[in-house]
Amino acid sequence: MSFFSFGQSAEIDIVLNDAETRKKAEHKTEDGKKDNYFLFYDGETVSGKINVTLKNPGKRLEHQGIKIEFIGQIELYYDRGNHHEFVSLVKDLARPGELTQSQTFDFEFTHVEKPYESYTGQNVKLRYFLRATVSRRLNDISKEMEIVVHTLSTYPELNSSIKMEVGIEDCLHIEFEYNKSKYHLKDVIVGKIYFLLVRIKIRHMEIDIIKRETTGTGPNVYHENDTIAKYEIMDGAPVRGESIPIRLFLAGYEMTPTMRDINKKYSVRYYLNLVLIDEEERRYFKQQEITLWRKGDIMRKSMSHQAAIASQRFEGSSSAEKALAQAQAKEQEQ
Repeated sequence: MSFFSFGQSAEIDIVLNDAETRKKAEHKTEDGKKDNYFLFYDGETVSGKINVTLKNPGKRLEHQGIKIEFIGQIELYYDRGNHHEFVSLVKDLARPGELTQSQTFDFEFTHVEKPYESYTGQNVKLRYFLRATVSRRLNDISKEMEIVVHTLSTYPELNSSIKMEVGIEDCLHIEFEYNKSKYHLKDVIVGKIYFLLVRIKIRHMEIDIIKRETTGTGPNVYHENDTIAKYEIMDGAPVRGESIPIRLFLAGYEMTPTMRDINKKYSVRYYLNLVLIDEEERRYFKQQEITLWRKGDIMRKSMSHQAAIASQRFEGSSSAEKALAQAQAKEQEQ
């Protein structure tokens, strides 16, 4: 770099105005590692300073202009090099000229639209970043700063329960019911399984949460299934008339909100998969899609409180009322 710039170069640093107070969120990178990034929401202003520090004081730095960009882009791993930008904002900070000393430039992107949630998946990555560039004839000097965006939703007005049946004629008849079809990421899945007819010897039953990522269109569609969680319901043979309660806490698992047809590039959906295994190792499946959504921290309640409320609504029992009272008492103690 020094050779092409005739002895002068510079370092760029991007500093957000609210860096000391802005919350950070953990986000998975492409290589599977996790890192913390500044967290933003749709409509929030992104502002800060660009520090351009000359490496060799006393020598001038000629440039073709200095700019800052805010970019939202999708990259499909099978189509490397093709970045699909859905947000692209540019602010010119300096006209072509020269720098004789280190300098700081202010920038502000007001009420920026950030329509999608940051996502790193098996075959696709959606990211937002700031990029500051000192343009030069032979080699630009640039610096990027990645941020994370979360999309928040409100409580769905329609949230009906899920009722399904699993049956093998004259051998098996099971009904299962979940208290609702839409869950926020810290929610509790409450349900029941009823055994109406059991003539095969079931030795194991579990519920899996499956994440399905779909990328591409037409003939170039790729599906990636990932089992997020396995929840053992039963180990041993059930009898006719038996019912088994289910209570599955989602907070402990790494999940995103459901994403449908994001910029016509990819989707991420979640399914509850009921798995039955008989003594001859035959497997029976029943799958049901659920919708996941993210709610704001302000609305957050403790998990024990949520579990008790879900039980009360779903079971309508006096024991659920006791559980709710116990959960509230624990919260007051804390």
